[in-house]
Amino acid sequence: MKKEANHRSTTALLLLATLAAPTLALAHGGDGAAHLHGSGFLQGFVHPFTGLDHLAAMLAVGVWSALAVRPVWLAPASFVALLAVGAAAGFAGLAVPGVEPMIAASLLVVGLLVAWRRALPLALSAGTAGAFAFFHGAAHGQELAGSGQWLALAGMVAATALLHGAGIALGRAVLQRHRALSLIAGGGTALLGAALLVRLA
Repeated sequence: MKKEANHRSTTALLLLATLAAPTLALAHGGDGAAHLHGSGFLQGFVHPFTGLDHLAAMLAVGVWSALAVRPVWLAPASFVALLAVGAAAGFAGLAVPGVEPMIAASLLVVGLLVAWRRALPLALSAGTAGAFAFFHGAAHGQELAGSGQWLALAGMVAATALLHGAGIALGRAVLQRHRALSLIAGGGTALLGAALLVRLA
């Protein structure tokens, strides 16, 4: 029994570290995937993992969905859809204003929603996730524009869905049962967003 409890505690700490680690990150750098040779699906798939601000936001949307959004797929589906729209805008060379501040704001807002386990009306849940996702997508699209960009988009969408799924699993397996952990993880994500907003001001 004690061994099982220790195992659960270790698992909880490891999973918490996944969400808390982004508090050490600086603003989105965006160059990680650019170092991959060529372009295409793999480049797009890797890209969301190269900026801890994006990684934190995508995990946090999944966690928030597990804790408060019903149906659980609503916010992730909206995020993925508008991420693709934003990426397409970036591919087209559309200059989307305020990309970096909105990415930072997404961390602040979704982090607070995780910390408070706050449920929103269906339309507002979908709209919040989708609006922030558009700016994440625009940032990715500007960086991945060029040869193979649509394959890169497919990879990015797949990675985003995977990260949402990981966030949902984390939320259900650990954070639903431990309110203090959701407070710490959400608060850390929100603090990262606030720090990035201050840095951008």
